Amino acid sequence: MGRAGRGAIIDHLPRLKTEWELDFVVVNGENATSGHGLSKTHAEALLAAGVDCLTLGDHAFDQRDMLQFIEREPRIIRPINYAKTAPGHGARLFETKAGKKVLVIQVLGQVFMKRAFSDPFSAIELALRSHPLGGKADAVVVEMHCEATSEKMATGHYCDGRASLVVGTHTHVPTGDAQILPGGTAYLTDAGMCGDYNSVIGMEKDEPLRRFITGMPKGRFVPARGEATMSGVFVETDDATGKASRVAPIRVGGRLLQTGPDGPL
Repeated sequence: MGRAGRGAIIDHLPRLKTEWELDFVVVNGENATSGHGLSKTHAEALLAAGVDCLTLGDHAFDQRDMLQFIEREPRIIRPINYAKTAPGHGARLFETKAGKKVLVIQVLGQVFMKRAFSDPFSAIELALRSHPLGGKADAVVVEMHCEATSEKMATGHYCDGRASLVVGTHTHVPTGDAQILPGGTAYLTDAGMCGDYNSVIGMEKDEPLRRFITGMPKGRFVPARGEATMSGVFVETDDATGKASRVAPIRVGGRLLQTGPDGPL
């Protein structure tokens, strides 16, 4: 989320990849540029910090240079159920340095979203069938980018046993329900934002408060620039099945309780 969130990733990720022995890192970057989309320059900075895959969202192309850059940079994906004419891809099979194949799928929900996107479940189904877990894919990550917690939970159960992880994004608030579902899929309703939590979902407080209190806009929303918390989720998978064997929320820096794969930091 804005400069603070980018800084948290760039500052912490290189060290954490080594300390936590991370094989593959996915970062949602759709609010990384002033809270509105992701620019080419900021995408390159995040990738240089060690991000293996950048995902976008409903603000995928707010920064116009992403329309061209996504076609040249295979490490960036946009929602799979976005407009069919949109550039880029919504799912991609990656290979780790150890030679493992990781399928990343991003999908947009429909409930409470401002735009009507195509059916997320049929889009996920096609991707999962083409790269089955334990077959063509050693691990599968499904990112559900949407407002409703119920839609995220439904996606988790829909993918249970067929994905390593289903994680929600978009609401900027981390949830406390990290779990492994009965079929072996790790699940978290929302990973939260990488940004300044002394804010209103990452924005400086004055303008959102004014709009809530008076119903009248006066200025632009501006990303908060205080110390950011890097929020996310850690998943360890079984080499034979690709299913989750461990899941833990991640909080590094900033105002929230600091946690890592093995508990409080």
